[in-house]
Amino acid sequence: TAADNQTSVEVHVLQGEREMARDNRTLGRFHLDGIPPAPRGVPQIEVTFDIDANGILNVKAQDKGTGREQSVTITASSTLGKEEVDRLVKEAEAHAGEDRAKREEVEVRNQADHMIHQAEKVIKDNADRIPEDLKAEVNTKLEALKAAAKGSDTKALQQQMDEFNESLQKIGQHIYQGAGAGGGGGTSSDGGQSDGTTGEPKKEEDVVDADYREVN
Repeated sequence: TAADNQTSVEVHVLQGEREMARDNRTLGRFHLDGIPPAPRGVPQIEVTFDIDANGILNVKAQDKGTGREQSVTITASSTLGKEEVDRLVKEAEAHAGEDRAKREEVEVRNQADHMIHQAEKVIKDNADRIPEDLKAEVNTKLEALKAAAKGSDTKALQQQMDEFNESLQKIGQHIYQGAGAGGGGGTSSDGGQSDGTTGEPKKEEDVVDADYREVN
């Protein structure tokens, strides 16, 4: 989901070769409703496409948390013929550079939106642990980033993102330094650090390699 407490998503099925959805042909669209309110990005929506031997396309969206699902069936008569497909392919090739630039602009704006959302959450959750001068610096650059996100200059937006990211990293460093200040190890009588052992050889811990998978 793209917003907090979003309870519905729209699935838009298109046919075409262009980078932007608006430049392709709509085959169908439907809504999956009844998603439980949650922070953005938490609900996981799985969309599957299944085409049979007769060219009938079934598109299904399922909320992995609740199991709720919705689908649409698109028949072969709804799709484009070979000549039309060939025309669209040539059209996509002719506009490849223009489409790539549009896509990159959208991606930068999405990154900025995500950065703003994450920063506001970090500042809110750690308000009592961030010095006022650092908080003021970050908030000033946050407002500048929001203003740049509303403009049309992608390069200026990217520059604001880079500058804001530097200030945001200062917050992370300050939080972790504060958390580690009281967690230092003790010292032994000869001035060296103590590891809590009695002088016996330290046994090596078993280390097990494991794979992991990030879930967005």
